[in-house]
Amino acid sequence: MIKLVVTDIDGTLLPEGTDRMPPELYEIVRELKERGILFAGASGRQYASMMHVFEPIAQDMIFIAENGSNVMCRGRNMATDRIAPQLAREVVAYIRTKKECYQALSTPEVMYIEAEDSDYLSLMRDGYHNKIEVVPDLMPYCESTNKLCLYCGQGVEHLAEEVQEKFGKRLNVMISGSIWIDFMNPWADKGAALATIQKLMHIKREETMAFGDNFNDMGMLKNAGESYAMENAHPKLKEAAKYIAPPVEEQGVLQVIRERLLAP
Repeated sequence: MIKLVVTDIDGTLLPEGTDRMPPELYEIVRELKERGILFAGASGRQYASMMHVFEPIAQDMIFIAENGSNVMCRGRNMATDRIAPQLAREVVAYIRTKKECYQALSTPEVMYIEAEDSDYLSLMRDGYHNKIEVVPDLMPYCESTNKLCLYCGQGVEHLAEEVQEKFGKRLNVMISGSIWIDFMNPWADKGAALATIQKLMHIKREETMAFGDNFNDMGMLKNAGESYAMENAHPKLKEAAKYIAPPVEEQGVLQVIRERLLAP
């Protein structure tokens, strides 16, 4: 019996970088709750951004924010994993050398950015609905960050190998969608966050259903007995998943939940 459903957001539940939530999701989450099934959203997004997207049901779910480095439920922190300050400063200095890229530094309370590019600011504020603060220098905030992000509007594939070689032995470096690379502690990811929730809520792996579409969902799917990769997912994630769900454009997550968990 499934007791917990957890789903990635961008590319899985929603088209990447949007907040067009399917209205029927709210009813589905409430019905899951009535049947004793918890619902969790998992994303590289900031907690404030996720709260905006899920506002009508925010008190009925768990948030795995910032790729698992910040876990929240009903406004209470369940777990936060901060990066060593010196290592965070090294990442900030490195991203500054990539002229075509921007960066963001997350803390549980707010996301800090240096760039004042209007398109980037619009994406962060209006697209993702992050709670952000533009500052002249990110270095002072490296003392309390749980995640750093590299953004490249032209795509990040060309940087993936270089970044992995430079930081991969010391940090969990994840391609989080086509335009983002995230940096967190090696042990911090959505899978570890899911394991924390399972432990706290006394839920077994085989009682968990998970959905994802990209590399940063791999740990989460491995910790779920019923794992689904979206039809639009990366091929390696599809190989690792137990099942394939219809693509995000067809609201595949909702289709599976209706058929598997809510059918009469």
